[in-house]
Amino acid sequence: MSTTVPAREIRAVYTEETVTVYQAYEPGIGLPAAREGRFPPGWKRDRMTWIKPSFRWMMYRCGWGTKPGQETVLAVEMSRAGLGWALRHAALSHFDPAVHADRDAWRSALRAAPTRVQWDPERDLRLRPLDHRSLQLGLAGAAVARYADEWIVAIRDVTPLAHEVHTLVRAGDLDAAAALLPPERPYPVAELDLSHLTPPAAAAG
Repeated sequence: MSTTVPAREIRAVYTEETVTVYQAYEPGIGLPAAREGRFPPGWKRDRMTWIKPSFRWMMYRCGWGTKPGQETVLAVEMSRAGLGWALRHAALSHFDPAVHADRDAWRSALRAAPTRVQWDPERDLRLRPLDHRSLQLGLAGAAVARYADEWIVAIRDVTPLAHEVHTLVRAGDLDAAAALLPPERPYPVAELDLSHLTPPAAAAG
């Protein structure tokens, strides 16, 4: 049986109703969010916010919760319906000739979209880039309001998990580190959700 991972694929922890994404914030934002299950007033709704279904990519981005302003790692459980809306209304952050007719078409789609997608190299436990890519989803405008007020089901502080996995990685115990990782699996999305975001042969999930 082939174990080849598609070049672009959403992998996540999910249930029938929800999907888990990750974000990292300074403690003044992250701790109240985890405590209350919603973002506090100091969270800026007028800025684009990026959510990531991949725990390892989040660890790469926040340095295992050590980078300034990203010391609190959050696992945000959001509705699958919300993720579907975000994907249907998304545009790619970068021009892709396999998806867009030309650069003008891409720019027009980007201006009109409340969400945007980046496919970034997935990371291994040592945070080295892998050949396949992982989803980053940027939310702006109406999408930010929907995310904060409608889509979020629960928020957990997973900073201790990040630190525990990092400690094992630094000790060279990659098997023990891998055993602690959230059990991400290919996320089932309808082809319509990704057809405008990936080349036809790359759409998977």
